[in-house]
Amino acid sequence: MKIKWKWQWLAGILVVILALGTVVYNRTQVNADSGRIKVVFWHEMKGPGQQAIDAYVKAFNQQQSKYQVVAEFEGGYNGVIQKILNTHGTAASPALFQSMDISTSQMYHSGFTTPMQKFVDRDHYDVDQIIPGAKAIVMRNSQLLAMPFNASQTALYYNKAVLRQYGITPPPVDPTYDDITRVAKAIHDKSHGKVKGMTMEAYSWLFEQLVANAGVPVANHNNGHTGNATKVDFTSPAAINAMKWVKENIDYGDFMNFGSGGNAAANEAASFLAEHLGIFMQSSAKTGQLYQVLKNDLGVTYFPRPNGQKANGIAVGGAALWIANDKPSAVQDGAWEFTKFLASAQTQADWQAKTGYLAVNKGAKDEPTLKKLFKKSPVLEVSGNQMLRTKPNNTNSGVFVDGWVPARTAIQTAMQQIFVGQDIRQALQTAENTYNKVLESNNRANGRH
Repeated sequence: MKIKWKWQWLAGILVVILALGTVVYNRTQVNADSGRIKVVFWHEMKGPGQQAIDAYVKAFNQQQSKYQVVAEFEGGYNGVIQKILNTHGTAASPALFQSMDISTSQMYHSGFTTPMQKFVDRDHYDVDQIIPGAKAIVMRNSQLLAMPFNASQTALYYNKAVLRQYGITPPPVDPTYDDITRVAKAIHDKSHGKVKGMTMEAYSWLFEQLVANAGVPVANHNNGHTGNATKVDFTSPAAINAMKWVKENIDYGDFMNFGSGGNAAANEAASFLAEHLGIFMQSSAKTGQLYQVLKNDLGVTYFPRPNGQKANGIAVGGAALWIANDKPSAVQDGAWEFTKFLASAQTQADWQAKTGYLAVNKGAKDEPTLKKLFKKSPVLEVSGNQMLRTKPNNTNSGVFVDGWVPARTAIQTAMQQIFVGQDIRQALQTAENTYNKVLESNNRANGRH
């Protein structure tokens, strides 16, 4: 009797598991009501970005009857990556997801995705319509791994009203370190210290792009693009020079230290808008928000380059779209169709206009939406021009290294130390040593040398 009861109990549990599995499976494959193939899309956009995505999903679902895209907000970049890795192979995982720039290597090595190149080759998709600089960070061995989507670059902002008030000539669109220092010192001197000249958040992404613009890698094997990175270099002459530039402004007294993190970024923007700060550097995605307040008093330039040196170009930040390989081919096809919709010139033009992210499709600038916007507000075109002019190489296409977040933490700590007076080389050397140990451990755990 006990044996019979146990078998009945196990059979009942099995039926429940199978039933639940069918329900969840249907969630990602077929909508029973419409007969459409369901494509679940995980994203990390809030505010205007989320509103725009919801509108694109609605438009895509209305213009065809084969697929039903369901967009789900899953939180911040780091958290979503862990969810992707933890749910892959289960019915709970998405068909399409957004993953940030520095997770490209991790996604590639996971083996959990279908390279976009498969669909590009099959459909003869014109990948040349995507801006080279935007593609570069998600390429491996000339294969497109993912589709660029919400692209951004580091930009430099200055307040024209402040410069006009004190009779200061603005910096050029493609400035050197000295060009920015000239303006920052003049703001400080002519305002008698009432307005600080410049700031830089202790943010590793800004440090990385200063080094990239100098044409120098921060990891060996060309930032991991031509082989598995085994060492990082945060103490190169280019890195030291960049921090010496910042230190020069700190020592002069025209620099305002806001620290690091979300509060730092918010406080520097608030100070900038209140005309207590003349210059700051942040993501190009902030351009639209700043313009809403300052209008034509907002000045934007390319990211600064070393004195006497031509700009090498900087890497594209943000995130790209990836297709999971644990879904049936029909679902993956739906993910690809929606990806093409999001990457189209028309959608990308609308995306930049609504969110401030940079359109990744070359044709977007010719769409009426952006042509009208740029004619009215030329400053909104500056960062896109910076991305367009960049010729991708191994030093301006990001880092292809698994687990880069600890590197950013180490660099951020070094920047904070430098900003309060510690020795530049010593601070950066400590960051370099700290992350090299992490990198060695990661490589050993993953069987890479």
